[in-house]
Amino acid sequence: MAIVTRPTARDPWRLSFFALTATGGISYDVPVMYTSPVSAVDVNRRQFLMSTGSGLAGSSAATASSAAGSLAAPDPPPAKLGLDLFGLRSQGWSAFQLLDYAAGLGVQIVHFSEPRFLGSLEDAHLEKVKARADELGLGIEVGFGSICPTSTRFDKSGGTPREQLLRMFGVAKKLGSPLVRCYLGSSNEREGPLPIEAHIENTIESCKSVRGEALDMGLMIAVENHAGDLQATQLKTLIEEAGKDYVGALIDPGNATWTLEDPLHTLEILAPYCVTTGVRDSAIWEVPSGAASQWVAMGEGNVNIGRWAKRFTELCPGKPFSLEIINLRTPRVFNYRESEFWKDYRDVPAWIFAGFENLARSGVEYSNVPAGPAGAASDSPEFKQFMIDQERRDVEQAVQYAKDVLRIGAG
Repeated sequence: MAIVTRPTARDPWRLSFFALTATGGISYDVPVMYTSPVSAVDVNRRQFLMSTGSGLAGSSAATASSAAGSLAAPDPPPAKLGLDLFGLRSQGWSAFQLLDYAAGLGVQIVHFSEPRFLGSLEDAHLEKVKARADELGLGIEVGFGSICPTSTRFDKSGGTPREQLLRMFGVAKKLGSPLVRCYLGSSNEREGPLPIEAHIENTIESCKSVRGEALDMGLMIAVENHAGDLQATQLKTLIEEAGKDYVGALIDPGNATWTLEDPLHTLEILAPYCVTTGVRDSAIWEVPSGAASQWVAMGEGNVNIGRWAKRFTELCPGKPFSLEIINLRTPRVFNYRESEFWKDYRDVPAWIFAGFENLARSGVEYSNVPAGPAGAASDSPEFKQFMIDQERRDVEQAVQYAKDVLRIGAG
């Protein structure tokens, strides 16, 4: 597999908001044609007249046929409520304890997003985990980390991307998971000497290296928009170039805010490729240097998670709505009013950034962070235990909100 180790010219999705010139100044990219959130459409006069002329002739019949079809169409399957166990990462529980806890919450799918939550990858152990999940009526999804060999998140000790993917394919088959979740990297890949486009190329090659095995085993590679690495259009391109017959998306609306996106935009772009999700709420607000983004309790953000969930059930019928709860105590600040910031975000289109900025303008500083033990230092045993307990409270609140307010997993 050829690994890209220098900048590449290919960048089919770029419509920059800012671009730093070779001399270090700032220039504004002016698009020749507006690009919509879904696709660029170029309709000339002749095409328009032809389409309207033929369309009007059959409009009545088409309308009647559509109405009849809508009456006969079955209801879409409901979304299954899932839980990403990263939300319980501090508990120190075994796979069996995690399964029992998840079943007690009433979720339907448990997402072992990292191998450490399984405890062991030995066949005998995995068989026991699968048996317990079956007893509890739980479906299982599995995942691991980076498959980009040039990413700062890639674990070289685990072998090549192909070796790591094939190892997790075996785990997935043992546990009955239809997918293996993974990702490119993080926002660090925007800051190094290698441009994000080169990392995307390398991730595509990693996927292609196991295409035959994925298809033979009936597995999907679920690439997550992760920790500020890829915007939705970039992940869409990655999936299409690798092959959407075996590569799809894990859609994470929380991570979308770390690439200066409105999470609803992310959903609209990636819905056709959705395999699973990792859902949490976010608060975004303006600060003097730009905007702050903080992952918060479900229902307490300003990204309209209720609308996001409703749209998800419309666009991705039957796909898992899995909660990945990571409620932060401090926000991440994006200093986009400083020109230096944009050298790592030159690939961000203006029309996408505008959606994020609108959310920031509508938000207020988040202040509902649970107070810790009075007088306890952040590194004290008392505070650490408080955080472990708070982790469970956050997960339980999110599950209840999904059931009671979003009406997902309620039945």
